[in-house]
Amino acid sequence: MKNKRLLSDNEVQKGLRSIIFDGMMSQSLSTLTGSVFLTAFALALGASELIVGILATIPFLANVIQIPAVFLVEKLRVRKSITVLASALSRSLWLVIASVPFIAEGFEIPLIIVLLVALSLLASIGSCSWNSWMNDIVPKKSLGNFFSRKMLMSTAVGIPAALAAAWFISVWQTYFPGMEVLGYSTLFICGFVFGLIGVIVVSRMPEPSMTAQTMPPFSEIVKKPFEDKNFKTLIKFLASWNFAINLAMPFLTVYLMTTFGYSASSVTIFTVISQITSMLFFRVWGALCDRYSNVSVLKIAGPAMVAVALMWAATSAFAGSDLVAVLIVGIHMISGAASAGVNLATGNIGLKLAPKDKATSYLAATSLFSSVSAGLAPLIGGIAIGFVGGWEYFFVFAFILGLVSLWYLLKLKEDGNAPNKVVVKELVVELKNTTSPQNVASKAKSVSDHLLAAFK
Repeated sequence: MKNKRLLSDNEVQKGLRSIIFDGMMSQSLSTLTGSVFLTAFALALGASELIVGILATIPFLANVIQIPAVFLVEKLRVRKSITVLASALSRSLWLVIASVPFIAEGFEIPLIIVLLVALSLLASIGSCSWNSWMNDIVPKKSLGNFFSRKMLMSTAVGIPAALAAAWFISVWQTYFPGMEVLGYSTLFICGFVFGLIGVIVVSRMPEPSMTAQTMPPFSEIVKKPFEDKNFKTLIKFLASWNFAINLAMPFLTVYLMTTFGYSASSVTIFTVISQITSMLFFRVWGALCDRYSNVSVLKIAGPAMVAVALMWAATSAFAGSDLVAVLIVGIHMISGAASAGVNLATGNIGLKLAPKDKATSYLAATSLFSSVSAGLAPLIGGIAIGFVGGWEYFFVFAFILGLVSLWYLLKLKEDGNAPNKVVVKELVVELKNTTSPQNVASKAKSVSDHLLAAFK
């Protein structure tokens, strides 16, 4: 796969459209093979709670391979080839997982774990080269606008995909009782198809060649991000943040079902409300990221996200009250708005702060520590909950850890940082503009046009 040193404006635009389309396909893949359906699939095969926890942790911990993957990318310097091959192999393994119940009777769970480890390692290798590749295509001056649009499009596809999959499984269980495993296998096959379409689109993307330089020793490549004081602070923030958030949030479904008695369908509706709220805020946060900085957005959205954990702790006091449903919907909306800003800014800031000629190792470092923290947190949380007096104390502990992570945020430097008052004032202005009837109609048309253009 040949690449060019520089890309024309038309090639850059083609690359940006391809990134958005692959994001939509990847979202469809992750929705249909994600934690909800993979967990249900494993439980139907007789998996224990410990196995479910292991399955949830594997994708995060697999990112340890990003360290040797950095060397692979820097040595071969063919990011498109690495991305396409690793992604194609990774996504193809969902076909094998779908067939496990029918080809490995009695050994389903061990084989699924092995396959999930393999596909997660391959996906992590592909992600390492993909992040470096994107860093050379997406203009840094418009990171916020571009990735807010990408996340908006992905969410717009993910919501109906989740609802359709849930409806499909419900109907399947009605008409084919006792054969639910085959229903989940069908979802995995559909997810593979979407993933493969994304790989095909990525394979046709233009790729600028990496900056020519002498290959430094592997140890030097790995150490570089940690010798950059500001980037090291970013790594500390992302690692501590991901640990704090993932310590409690993965158990939110369990909390809502056991404490308040909500069904899985009701929890799904709450989740969709949160995702819809995120969609409304992506453009708002994206504009502020570009106008000021990612750190400026994180200083507003971060504390709001941390406060959500405290709000969940407070809801236990309203168990049995008629107000609890209103509170839960309200907290989901706040969480959706805050997480949109946090996810967008944390995704952008590494791309912005990483030096262009060293992006591979820098981005791999953030991904590695973020993923390991996010993977270990639910395991530790699952063990700790047995020693904690109640869910409300668990959420309070997550809130305290979130405050610790925000301390690192205060030390992080980025061009364009603005006082909180200025950012909040602009946030209110952007919200007024975004929620006006004319703007809502315009945004709906824009989303529709982008979806249609993506599939052309």
